[in-house]
Amino acid sequence: MSDLYPLKFEPVLKERIWGGDALVKRYGKKGDSLSKFGESWEISGVSGNLSVVSNGFLAGNNIEELIEVYLGDITGESVYEKFGIEFPLLIKLIEARTDLSIQVHPGNALARERHNAYGKTEMWYILEGDGESRIYTGFAEPITKELYLDALREDRVAELLNVEKAEPGDAFYTPSGRVHAIGAGTLLVEIQQTSDITYRIYDWGRNDAGGKSRDLHTDLALDAIDFSASGKNKIRKELQPNKTETLVSCEFFTVNILNFNKRIARDYNLIDSFVIYFCVVGKFRIRWEENTEVVTRGETILLPALIREVILEPEPSARILEIYIDTLKVNN
Repeated sequence: MSDLYPLKFEPVLKERIWGGDALVKRYGKKGDSLSKFGESWEISGVSGNLSVVSNGFLAGNNIEELIEVYLGDITGESVYEKFGIEFPLLIKLIEARTDLSIQVHPGNALARERHNAYGKTEMWYILEGDGESRIYTGFAEPITKELYLDALREDRVAELLNVEKAEPGDAFYTPSGRVHAIGAGTLLVEIQQTSDITYRIYDWGRNDAGGKSRDLHTDLALDAIDFSASGKNKIRKELQPNKTETLVSCEFFTVNILNFNKRIARDYNLIDSFVIYFCVVGKFRIRWEENTEVVTRGETILLPALIREVILEPEPSARILEIYIDTLKVNN
């Protein structure tokens, strides 16, 4: 019997000029409800923002310290061989009270060359929308760099973008290079590579809290943008009770969704990876060996790779995201 167990972490709230109060008021994150919190970093291996365990005897240890001690028992042997003590995924909750900037993220090669870091491919799962919520994702149609620069000079970049309505249950996949932005009135889960590199290309003419316009990264973004990344991008699955649906599966992460109202056994013997659960709706209990842990709406929990078989027990029903790395898809 291992002494490892499903790990919860202290969320790290981030104030943003476009944030609101829902992460505190509706999702139970600890913070001043008068502040504008745009992000809650649920699990993070980003340097300077390492997640700290909040439950069990490992409480107070950060995620890097855990991997230093437990190695592949935390992440999986293949994951550890590739990433070492750096946890490879960053999980966030994001509330956009107003539109985020239009931005792009570099891929691995460009990020490594410029920043000695990983690139950023990400996906969003929509938790809440206000009826008018929208996601800006890619261009409406493929364009050239010249057409993009013309639009940038004429302050009409937003006119080039593909815009889609965002409703609870929708998902959007954003590989590096795809221009994007989260629209006002949206609250979502973001799953991404461990990277904090963002190139801001348009910010709607807004100023920061000090009255100054925020920096744009026009030149850096040019080499990162995929000008062919265009068209509709929404993913939506019709959920069947007690069946798993895959939302996204790529070399960086696999994200499944599971809607269940009875006990379900999960067997991870065929994957060499940690598993993360995010509770979208309801509450459920994880049973392993002779132990249990309860996960409620808005909570994120990490199942170490050493724990390969669990029972998920809804109380009385739950919807969850199941996140892991498919090591057969990872490019070395």
